[in-house]
Amino acid sequence: MRRLLAQRDVRVYLAGQVFSLFGDSSLWLAMGIWVKTLTGSNAQAGLVFFFFTAPSLLAPASGLLADRVRRRPLLIVTNAVTAVAVLALLAVSGRGQVWVVDAVMFAYGLSYGILGPAQSALLTVIVPADLLPDANGALRTAQESLRLIGPLAGAGLFVAVGAHVVAVIDAASFAFPVVSLLVLRVREPAPRPAAGRWAAQLSAGARHIWRTVELRHVIAAGAVTTTVFGFGETISYAIAGDGLHRPAAFVGVLAAVQGAGAVAGGLSAAPLVRRLGEGRLIGIAMLVAAAGAVMEIPPLLAPVLAGDIVFGAAIPWLVVGLTSLAQRVTPPELQGRVYAATETLITTPQTISIALGAVLITVAGYQTLLLAMAATIALAGCYLLTRPEQRLAARSPARTRTAATAGPASRPAHPAPARPGHATK
Repeated sequence: MRRLLAQRDVRVYLAGQVFSLFGDSSLWLAMGIWVKTLTGSNAQAGLVFFFFTAPSLLAPASGLLADRVRRRPLLIVTNAVTAVAVLALLAVSGRGQVWVVDAVMFAYGLSYGILGPAQSALLTVIVPADLLPDANGALRTAQESLRLIGPLAGAGLFVAVGAHVVAVIDAASFAFPVVSLLVLRVREPAPRPAAGRWAAQLSAGARHIWRTVELRHVIAAGAVTTTVFGFGETISYAIAGDGLHRPAAFVGVLAAVQGAGAVAGGLSAAPLVRRLGEGRLIGIAMLVAAAGAVMEIPPLLAPVLAGDIVFGAAIPWLVVGLTSLAQRVTPPELQGRVYAATETLITTPQTISIALGAVLITVAGYQTLLLAMAATIALAGCYLLTRPEQRLAARSPARTRTAATAGPASRPAHPAPARPGHATK
């Protein structure tokens, strides 16, 4: 970490991200609470996150865009436009305007579909290849640390002064990443000219994933995991209301507790990547997440909080492991498209499961859904841990040499990341 923070551009970039995250974490939770308050429906509150993740279906086009233009100007423009879109929430005054919340969350999702691949690609220019796990871990730790404050602040602000104030705070927070991007000294290489047919360009990221066995295994297991991950968006409201008999705003407490576990996971992610390799760490994280889901089944406060901590610790291991692996095995000209293809393959099942969870929870109950989550995630983790390629990748001398000899170049050494996470601003 000391080597990472010794570099001026890294410090500037991380500072911009850290200061922007507070508004994000406050807004996401406040929107779900707001809709639950306006409609009284757990399903409607869960659908807020469905609209946020639905634009991930457009990820291939976003990844191609990130590979065809300079990433820093793209990030600046996208952040500025998103800030304006968030201010549309000021028009919501009652149940009849819930569609505006959904529309803004959909626009937020479109924005993040662009920010994710562009950020991941720009990070490989700013950070030396051997420090990418540290950078990814630092971003995730900062994100989760602020979510200890953000959800509680978002819920508190919602109760005290209303969701409109939360929206204004989030819109203003987009200024921080814009300023940090403007003052970076990094010299970003010009993008390569387009080559081949449009369809071939769009599918280049997915084809690279299929050819790269180590990455293919991880994404296959991740996709199976996210077929049930989305249940959690609706389950959290049911745990608070039906299980613990608390008001909807108590979801903020649960989110903060999960964030505490995620901070520990974020701090340990980079050392664990080096010790175990990305794939093995992801497999272990899946088993830990499954255990956390089981612990949340009893309608008792103590095991629910413990399960949130355990589940939260697993998330950064999943995200940092997957992001670092994708960056490491992908050439510069495909960074955006591989990230976007990964997002599509991971978040499409998650998007479907959010909508499915909103329906199933009224039929099966949240405890049955938690059991289904645990069983599915555990099976995916066992699959990944039994793949010999993941063990060989972790021990590979070539992998160690790549990390040890890479300098602050704008590309990995050879062609060989937000819950699956969402991008920061």
